[in-house]
Amino acid sequence: MPALEGKIALVTGGSRGIGSAIAHRLAVDGAQVVINYHSNETAANQVVEAIMQAGGQAVAKQADVADFDQASELIKSTQKEMGRLDILVNNAGTTRDNVIMLMKEEDWDVVLNTNLKSAWNCSKAAARIMMKQRSGRIINITSVAGISGNAGQSNYSASKAGLIGLTKSLAKEIGPRNVTVNAIAPGFIPTDLTNELLEQMQDRILEFTPLGRLGSAEDVATLAAFLASDDAGFITGQVIAVDGGMVL
Repeated sequence: MPALEGKIALVTGGSRGIGSAIAHRLAVDGAQVVINYHSNETAANQVVEAIMQAGGQAVAKQADVADFDQASELIKSTQKEMGRLDILVNNAGTTRDNVIMLMKEEDWDVVLNTNLKSAWNCSKAAARIMMKQRSGRIINITSVAGISGNAGQSNYSASKAGLIGLTKSLAKEIGPRNVTVNAIAPGFIPTDLTNELLEQMQDRILEFTPLGRLGSAEDVATLAAFLASDDAGFITGQVIAVDGGMVL
């Protein structure tokens, strides 16, 4: 039997990049997947179609998870329609890179709200459901930038560091109800968000990566599927880098 057979999973920002790869992998492992998207309905429906064609089960749900009310309604409607919620992957994210002297206040606010507040919004609603079930998995997608920082990304790095703090605090709060909370910190994975940065810095990134190559969204998805499974039932509060050793 697939490892996640009968489980209900919600992936925020699931219409592209790492979120799409995670949604695919969870579905392959047997979960019914709800793919949240903010604005790109076409991309979300393409992910759903690909999962269905591969024999999996998926639906798309629109919501701006940076908005507290929309995030809460997304979680509640998922639980109501699916009967439960077993796995929440907080993946929604964005970048607005610039050095701090040139960064606008709006650039700070948008990135912190999209990357960090959205995870708090969804986790708050999901925690109530999972604690009542006495089971659940919350997986936060942070970044190596949240561990080591990155010049020109003070907003992004701060938001991802905040996710690490949220992960550890929430793991302590809801662990007694058999709900685990972990974070994955990808390195520089080629996606729509990172392509421009990779073009500028790829040689330097590879120089500091012991494995000497870039990773893939599927590398991140493999770890997410493990953390979502029963095999990871005694792992919580951890931040695991998928970065080829870059932040050793």
